[in-house]
Amino acid sequence: MTRAPLKNPLIAIIGATGTGKSELAVALAQRYNGEIINGDAMQLYEGLPIITNKITVEERKGVPHHLLGCIGLNEPTWVVGTFVKKAIGVIEKIRSRGMLPILVGGTHYYTQSLLFIDALATTKDSDTLAEAQDFVPDLAAKYPILNESDERLMEELEKVDPVMAMRWHPKDRRKIQRSLEIWLQTGRRASDMYAEQREAKLANTGNASDSDQGLRFPSLVFWIHAETETLRERLDRRVDNMLARGLLDEVASLDGLLRSNASADMPIDETKGIFVSIGFKEFRPYDSAIREGSCSEKELSRMREDAVERTKIATRQYAKRQVRWIERKLMSGLDDARSGDSLYLLDGTDVSAFNSSVVEPAARLLDDFLTATPMPAPSSLSDTAKSMLQVNQSRQGTTAPQNWIRERCQLCDVTCVTEKSWAQHLHSRAHRRLESKQRALESGITGREQEHG
Repeated sequence: MTRAPLKNPLIAIIGATGTGKSELAVALAQRYNGEIINGDAMQLYEGLPIITNKITVEERKGVPHHLLGCIGLNEPTWVVGTFVKKAIGVIEKIRSRGMLPILVGGTHYYTQSLLFIDALATTKDSDTLAEAQDFVPDLAAKYPILNESDERLMEELEKVDPVMAMRWHPKDRRKIQRSLEIWLQTGRRASDMYAEQREAKLANTGNASDSDQGLRFPSLVFWIHAETETLRERLDRRVDNMLARGLLDEVASLDGLLRSNASADMPIDETKGIFVSIGFKEFRPYDSAIREGSCSEKELSRMREDAVERTKIATRQYAKRQVRWIERKLMSGLDDARSGDSLYLLDGTDVSAFNSSVVEPAARLLDDFLTATPMPAPSSLSDTAKSMLQVNQSRQGTTAPQNWIRERCQLCDVTCVTEKSWAQHLHSRAHRRLESKQRALESGITGREQEHG
C-alpha cells in the first residue's frame, strides 16, 4: 500500500557502543543531504576526543555535526528535558536549510525522549522516571539528605515513598536519589506519578488517532547490532587503541582540572558529568600514582593492567546496558505507539562487510522511507533481525509494579528486587554451596548436642 509523502522526517541510529553508528550516519548524510545530531551524553563535552570516543574531523567527511563538544567540562550532563529542547531547535534549523536530520548516539533515553511526544508514558516503567526527570543540577546543596549514605537514603525513601523503595536495590544509589529528588522538588511520590501515567496510557489504549503518545516526527530507526563475542573482542581492542592514542594524557588533564578547582576552593562533583566517563575513573588511581612517584615499577605495572581490565569490563557492561534499553524500553515504546515497523535491525558483526550488510541496506530502506515507497517487514531482513525484534514479554513483566518484590538472602548477603532475580539467586551455585555448608554446620551442632543430652 502506498504511503502518504513524508513531512519533517527524522532518522535515528542506535546500537551498542562500537557497532559503527557514526560511520553509518556519515554515509547516509552524504547520500541524502543530511546533518548529524549527537545523542551521546559524554560527547556533549568539549575536548577529550579519546575518552568520549568522538568522531574525528576526518571521519566526519565534511558532514555538519551538532551538539558535539558544546558544553564545558565542569558543567553537569544535560537532563533529558534540556537535550530534547536543544535537539528540537537544531532539527528545525536543519530542516530550514532543506537538509535531513540524522540523530546518532548511545544515550538511548535521550533518543527515546526525542522520538516520542510522551517518552515517560511509552517506556512502561519507572526506571525512566528515575533517570529522566528535568532536575536542577545541584540539588544536594539545597537538600543535604541527598549526600547521606546509601542506607540513610533508602531509609528516607521508605518513609516518603515505600512503593518506589521496594522497586530499587538498596545499593542503587542513583535511582534512590532520583526518587527522593522527585519527592523533594514536587512534594509528590514518584510511584503516584508513575501510576497516573500508566492509567492515562491504559485509558487511551485502542485510540489509534491519539497523538500524545506517538512519535514526535515520522521516524526511521536503524539499530546496528553485533554478535556478543565479536563485539566484546572489538571493544577490548578499542580500549587498547585508546591507550595508544593518548588516553592517559586526557586522564591527567581531567584530573588536573579537578585538582586545580579544589585548590581554588571551587571543588567539582566527581560523581557526575564527564568525571564518571569510562576510562577516566578507572585510570585515575594509576595517573595519581605516577604523578606522586610513590609506587615501584612493579606496582605501577600491576595498577596499569588492572585499569586496562576494569576499563574493558566497564565498556562491555555499558554495551550490554545499551542493548537492554533497546530491547526492554525502546522496542516496547515503539510497539505501544504502533510504530514497531519503524525499527530496522542491521547486522554489523562483520566489519569487513559493513558496507554491504549495513550501509547499503540502510540506504535502500531510507530511500523507500523518504519516497513513501512500501517497505519490507523489519523481521524479513535477516534471521538475526527476526530473532532480535521479537518483543520479549517475560522481560517486560519484571517492570510491572505487581512484580516488584524485596527478598534478602541473609546467608549470602544478597538482595533481589524481582521474582526472576530471586529465583536465579536461589538456584545459583554460590547460594547452594553456602546452603550446603550451613546445613552441614547445623547438623554437626545438633549431633554434638545429642551426644551431651
